This record gives sequence, C-alpha cells and structure tokens, in this order.
Amino acid sequence: MTVLEQFPECTQANVLLGPYTQLRLGGPAEFLVQPRSVTELTDVLTWCRSNNTPVRVLGSGVNLLVRDEPVAGVVLRLLASAFTDIVVNGTSVRAGCGAKLAALISATAQHGLAGMETLIGIPATVGGALRCNAGDRSGEIGAFVRRVEVLDEAGRVATRERDELRFGEHSSNLDDKVLLTAEFTLHKDSADAIVKRMRTAWIQRRAQQPYPFEASARVFLNPRGGLAHELLDKAGVARTKVGGAEVSDRNSNYIVTKSGATARDVIRLMDVMKSKVRDTSGIDLETELVVW
Repeated sequence: MTVLEQFPECTQANVLLGPYTQLRLGGPAEFLVQPRSVTELTDVLTWCRSNNTPVRVLGSGVNLLVRDEPVAGVVLRLLASAFTDIVVNGTSVRAGCGAKLAALISATAQHGLAGMETLIGIPATVGGALRCNAGDRSGEIGAFVRRVEVLDEAGRVATRERDELRFGEHSSNLDDKVLLTAEFTLHKDSADAIVKRMRTAWIQRRAQQPYPFEASARVFLNPRGGLAHELLDKAGVARTKVGGAEVSDRNSNYIVTKSGATARDVIRLMDVMKSKVRDTSGIDLETELVVW
C-alpha cells in the first residue's frame, strides 16, 4: 500500500515541485501530501515512519533548489488553516508555522505591535523564517520568540520553550521535522512609527535583491566578519552564466534562472562561484541554498 492509497483525500502523485519554489525548478515529488489537520498530519508521519518512507517539508521554497530528478517519498505542504491561523492577544501573537511571514507582519502591524515590521520583504513561511532566523541588523525573528510547538521524531506534539531555543545569524537549533505553531511577544507602538520602519526596510531590502519578477534565490551564508556578496564581487562573478542560470547583476549572492534553466545549471554555477571566491580570498563559502 502507498501513502496515496492510505490518504487519498490529501495526497497527489508525481507533482512537479518547481512551481512551488522561488527558482521555479525541479522534478516531481513522488507524493505531495497536504494534510487538513494536525491529527491527519500525525497519522501521515506515523505511516511514513512505519513504512520507511522519507518525508520532507516544503514551505515557500525560497532557499530551496529541487534537483531535476524525481524526489522520492513524501513532500508535505502545510496550507490548511490548522497550520496557518494567526491569533493576536494583547502583545502576544500565536501563528501557524505554515503561514506566510508577510501575513504575520500584516497582522501584528494592524494591531499596533512592533518588532516584525523590519522583516518585510522576506518571502518565507513563519516556520522557514524561524529555522533560518530570518532578518538582518535591523532585527531578527528569533528575538521575539516565546515558544515553538513541534512534532518530535515520534510524531508527538512537543513544546520548545524560549530557554531551549538558540538563534544565530541565519540559523537556529529548530531541527525538528515539523514546526507547528510559534508564539511571539511584541510591544506596542504607534501605527505611524511602525509604517515608517516598514517602508524603510522594504526599500532597503528590495534594493539589495533581484527584481520581484525574476526567479531567484540567495546562495551563500555570510562568512564570519564579512559579506558573501562583497567576496563574490571581488571574485568578479557578476553576470557569470551556466546554461540558463546567471549571477544577478543586482546582488552577486543571488542566482537568477531564465527560461530553459535546469537545477544542474544552478549547481554548476554555485561551484564556479565558490571556486572563484576560494581562489581570490582563500575563503570557503558555506551554502545557504538547500538542495534536495
């Protein structure tokens, strides 16, 4: 029996994953499962564990490159309201980790709560933002987390309290298979102040990224004490092309994909970029882009 036969109402077979990623590339998932409740999600994970079926979770696909070949096993997408609801209570906010970060920012701003507005323009789910501690010098999401509800390896709901959580630059210790909900503590501020900071963050972030209509993804983490894009500029990689993949001329730490590009093109271009930085600066850049 397959997961499609076991859970036919929430499972599809051989679904192309490219349209669900920022790079718009990638082969099909053997099974795409979109649970409608936490109970159904738990049942799916229990079945997969019993049948030795690999499981991956697909969020907004921002920092993901799916290879051209089929992805074996189950790919989960958590789009139901059970995973995306956002509830504001005073200065406390509870958000499903499948919710868009933009939706969380909008909800908090509408309630006069400050802290999230500087994250505007980061295309992620709440869960994805937590895993990589989304943000920059103007603020990071990890600073506002009170607790995170997860599914542990046994498929049980567990809570990771603030004192258990560790957030670093574009990193966290949230390595559980599934993040369910997160609670944040923010503070009150005037609507004008929040909107002003939001507008400033939006302008600055958009100026540092490829155009919104381009299929693109950030490639490398910043090395300690430095910036990846500066090292890449020094290495002269801007506009370097491999097949349909090209280094962005707006920020050399982004790869842009054109019509006809393949995941293989992107991987080869990443190797070229990393090699050139090693040759010019002696630094081995660490890849931020996750490859399935």
